[in-house]
Amino acid sequence: MRKEICAVFIFLAGWAVLVPFAGGQASPRARDLGVPFDGVTGPLNAITDVKGVEVGHTTLISGDGALKVGTGPVRTGVTAVFPRGKESSDSVFAGWFTLNGNGEMTGTTWVEESGFLEGPVMITNTHSVGTVRDSVIAWRLKHGGPDKEGYSWSFPNSAPSAGLPSAPELSR
Repeated sequence: MRKEICAVFIFLAGWAVLVPFAGGQASPRARDLGVPFDGVTGPLNAITDVKGVEVGHTTLISGDGALKVGTGPVRTGVTAVFPRGKESSDSVFAGWFTLNGNGEMTGTTWVEESGFLEGPVMITNTHSVGTVRDSVIAWRLKHGGPDKEGYSWSFPNSAPSAGLPSAPELSR
């Protein structure tokens, strides 16, 4: 169980480091570069090889031409990582760190104070972090009930990815 939790957070840390270098070509994997890891990879060599972890994502691409605020074109997306699966309300042990001081991840105060992650980790573009956080709260209220004391609350973790390929579009 502890290895599963560590695997989730190793993935997220690796994601934060590698996303800026993602592009059209496949980059070498850490094992290919000689970085030693204990154990062997799962059949897919993916975070979803960890029992119970579910990952969902969507990419929105709409429109062409010059950027017109409020109209488009749109180039965005979101990834959801559920450490215990979408149907589970069980928390997992958690911790966090900031890699370079850029970006704002919501819900980190609760992780720091409690040591727990309650719900999914959401990864999106910088300008959608708040919208994604609000959407997770709405989703959790719709799909889950109150806690043992009768309260409905949520401190979702929503974090920006690098989003470098679309950054020039923001300056138009």
